[in-house]
Parts: sequence; C-alpha cells; structure tokens
Amino acid sequence: MLKPKPFAPRGLATAIGSMPHTDPAEAGSVIRRFLPDIPVWPQLPRRSFRENMYAQYSETLPGIVIEDEHISIDRSKDLSEGLERLYTAYLEGNLDASAISPDYAAGLHWFLHQKFDSATAVKGQVTGPVSFGLVVTDAHRRPILYDETLADAIAKHLRLKAAWQQRELRKLSPNTIIFIDEPYLASLGSAFVALSNDTVIRLLNEVLGGLEGLRGIHCCGNTDWSVLMSTQIDILNFDAYTYGESLALYPAELDGFLRRGGIIAWGIVPSDEAALANESVPALLDRLERLMRALVQKGISFDLLLEQSLVTPSCGLASLSSAGAERALETVYRLSSEFRKRLR
Repeated sequence: MLKPKPFAPRGLATAIGSMPHTDPAEAGSVIRRFLPDIPVWPQLPRRSFRENMYAQYSETLPGIVIEDEHISIDRSKDLSEGLERLYTAYLEGNLDASAISPDYAAGLHWFLHQKFDSATAVKGQVTGPVSFGLVVTDAHRRPILYDETLADAIAKHLRLKAAWQQRELRKLSPNTIIFIDEPYLASLGSAFVALSNDTVIRLLNEVLGGLEGLRGIHCCGNTDWSVLMSTQIDILNFDAYTYGESLALYPAELDGFLRRGGIIAWGIVPSDEAALANESVPALLDRLERLMRALVQKGISFDLLLEQSLVTPSCGLASLSSAGAERALETVYRLSSEFRKRLR
C-alpha cells in the first residue's frame, strides 16, 4: 500500500461526486479534465436507481428491500443472522463483506481502473448515517434512524462501506479523501431530525472512525456548523454560495477547527444551472474573498483560511445537464487556479 504524503490544500479543486451522465467514462473524462489534482469518482443516479445516494450504499444491509424506487427494511423477517454477520465483520475488520458492486457504483469501478499518478489525492464519498437513516424506512414508513438497534447497525454498515472504499482508492493514490454526505443535517435541531447533538456526533464519528485518510462532511444546507466541527472530520464542505455567511456565527469553533489542521471546502460555485449561467470566475472569487474577510473580522487568521481551503461546487451536479455539469467543473477549475495565484 502506498504511504500517505503531506497534504497542502491551498485552494485545490474537487467536487461532491454526483454527475448527470449515464456513461461512467463520459463523466470520468470531464472529471479528469477539470479536477486533475483531486479527482472524484462519479456517482451516476440517472443510470440506475441503485446509484441513488441511498440505494448505492444499502447493498448487504440486513433486511434491505428496494422496490418501486423506495428503500426500506423488512422487519417482518428475522434480521438476527444478518446483523450478526454485520457485527462480526465490524469486529474483525472484514471489509470484503462490504464491497460495493459495479451494479451499484459503475462510476467507482470505472475510476478504480484508471491511473492518477499526478494527483495530489483521490476522493470518494458515502452517504451519512443520519440522512440514510431518515430516508430508509420500515414497513410503516417510520425512519429506521429512530430504531436504536438499526441506527447503530447502519452506522457500522456505512463505516465498513467507507473503509472498503478507502482501501480500494489507496491503490490509486497514497492520499485519500472520503466525504460523508449529509443533506438532512440541514434540519438538525428541528422536529424532522429529533436527535440530540451528542447522538449525531456519535453516529458520524462511528463512520469516520474507520478511515485513516482525510475525512470530510458535506452538507448542502444551513446547519449548526459547531456540531460538525466537533466530530472527527478534517474537512468541512458546505454551500458557501448560498450560506457563506453562516460560518461567521461560530468563530470560536472555526478558529479551533482551523488551528487543529481543519480544512474548509468552499462550495462557492453554484450547482444550479440558472445561477451558474449568471456568474463569472472573477465575481465568484470576489465573493469568496468577501466571505473570508468577514471571518477575519471575527478573529480568524486569513493565512490559515488561504492555506487550509479547497474549492468545490455547492452541491452534487446530477440535477444539471451534462453541459451544465461540465461548465460547473470548468468554473471550479478556473476559480481554483485564480485562487492559488493569490497565494504566490
């Protein structure tokens, strides 16, 4: 296995993962062109419902049923044998039992057969336990997140999926980045996500704890960023285009996060096609600098912000046209280049 090398983000570009294409090679060629430093394997939800971000990681979960584009757990069956296999694999660190097959991730398997010799790192992603547990339900349409046994099981299941993915990606590059995608954390603190902060942190850390490379969380809505920065993450990725000012509400937590080596992945390039059409690289760069300057006024080191930043789209690109997704990644690439020039 390749040994990790020092990682200096300094405004490098990457992406969330999802693309609108159905051909892995077509999506991958766009990624290779515009994300040469930190390529990401393409999630292709339009190719098959199995590549939906929730179905994609459901494979091998005890009792899982995918039917009519709905994902559920069949609790009428005895799940004890399947749960025992899951916990045995967890305790023994058996990652092979949690492999993600080509039917569920054609883009990942395409990616694993490529060479990225000049890349600084390679990136993957897994759906987080909170969002997964809210979308997957039992027969009564009750989210399995509120079943204590199943909530613990899905966190361990996703931990193994993430760790298997990291192991495979490390064959391509010594530096890996795995993001936990948690869109439903935007509802943290509401009646919709009736979980304590401690429970959220525990579930996220369970998944993160299986990873040895860089670990990140992506949330495309507004949330309590202090909770996320209290987890074991190295990278916080958020929709800075829409919610950029929200980080300034947590100056102490952000300062502590950066000083321990944390990285902010600024989702400054809009993933909405209409918004993207009305933006330019200079305007987005000015927008990003204003957000950083606002944090400096809160006592955050500008040098740390510059050194410990990545640039990404605001969210996944699957909802765009193929041309729109290509434009988004080209904009990210060009913005990253201009950002890095300011560091010289």
